[in-house]
Amino acid sequence: MPAILPPGWPRPRGYANGVAARGRQLYVAGMVGWDAQQRFASDDFAAQAVQALRNIVAVLEAGGAAPAHLVRLTWYVTDKREYLAALPAVGQAFRELIGHYDIAMTAVQVVALIEDRAKVEIEATAVVPED
Repeated sequence: MPAILPPGWPRPRGYANGVAARGRQLYVAGMVGWDAQQRFASDDFAAQAVQALRNIVAVLEAGGAAPAHLVRLTWYVTDKREYLAALPAVGQAFRELIGHYDIAMTAVQVVALIEDRAKVEIEATAVVPED
């Protein structure tokens, strides 16, 4: 799916400013860093982010989609500094689980998430092209 880059703008690192897509839409609710039984294995930010990404991949697969179909991710984090410090580990896991795709992304620091142990929650939107 083609990324949108206005003329003269520098290419962003790790995300796209916009994405054009056409097809069947799949909306993934906010995924936190717990497993399929809703248990947190870690309080580490990077570990929770990786698990949240795994959860997104699982929902995509259950919905007949793949990481290549992602067009938007919204990250809610409870600590901006913890998020920034974890970026190298999260980036590596992102490339392994999601790939090298142009995805429109937003990250927002929030006061808290509904699950007390959660440090990150990620919403996703995927578009599966029509045949």
